[in-house]
Amino acid sequence: MSLRPMRLQDIPAGLHLCRLSGWNQVEEDWRAFLETPGGGGWVAEEAGAVLGTVTFLRYDAAFAWLAMMLVDPACRRSGIGTQLMDAALESLAGDACVRLDASRDGEPLYRRFGFVTEFELERASVVAGPEFPPPLQASDAAVRPMQEDELPEVFSWDRTVFGAGREALLASFHRRAPQLAWTAWDGGGLAGYTFGRPGHLYPQLGPVSATNEAVARDLVATCLSGQTGRIAVDVPVGKRGWVEWLRAAGFCTERPFLRMRRGRCTSRPGAGYIRPGLSPEREFAIAGPEFG
Repeated sequence: MSLRPMRLQDIPAGLHLCRLSGWNQVEEDWRAFLETPGGGGWVAEEAGAVLGTVTFLRYDAAFAWLAMMLVDPACRRSGIGTQLMDAALESLAGDACVRLDASRDGEPLYRRFGFVTEFELERASVVAGPEFPPPLQASDAAVRPMQEDELPEVFSWDRTVFGAGREALLASFHRRAPQLAWTAWDGGGLAGYTFGRPGHLYPQLGPVSATNEAVARDLVATCLSGQTGRIAVDVPVGKRGWVEWLRAAGFCTERPFLRMRRGRCTSRPGAGYIRPGLSPEREFAIAGPEFG
């Protein structure tokens, strides 16, 4: 077995590993890693067959993001994951902080490499449609489809929530799934937004950010009332009122996972560890474990 940098031609092999593991990613998700400056990936192959993958992105100088750690189920527990992690972290050796979202199966591997827990998340899904229940207590915000000329203001807000710029990624979400991109406005201006993207199993809603839970409920309820079929969202479980509302609205938990980090993420040089995102209270759903 050998390792080499991942190429665009390897995306079909990556998608094959996704299908074997029951993951939701599509081709454009893989392209985000391989076509973004500072991004990349590695594959493990033997006799021309790709047995494993790992990818990464860099979000400004704030932190790097590790994702798409996949190993063919027939080859697991053979050391492939460890070798892929070695290669990926060597590629990111100059980055002070590396973050990822770990499944329960992947958590032991990441801990061996020095990753520690930041907070817990869970994936939930629901069948959307016109009967999706509206919030019992609506906010005063006006919710409307996101317009392209609103993107700069949304990007500026998102930087304070996520802790780094990801304009190109969010612009691609808006292009790929405009029906899942909404904004909320009140007397003070922008009060929240949603994005989403297509998936192999179901569309993914997120990120969702809002000034408060009531606005987040309005955004999600308005968005989902215009969709059909099952849709997933990944949410921080520490927001108990928010999670309870999702369950009351019909969302079913599919699986837990963990936000983890290795190294010290800072909002300014010399500040020590600060959880990325200057306004974490405004984060109601992430973009997905692939992207944070």
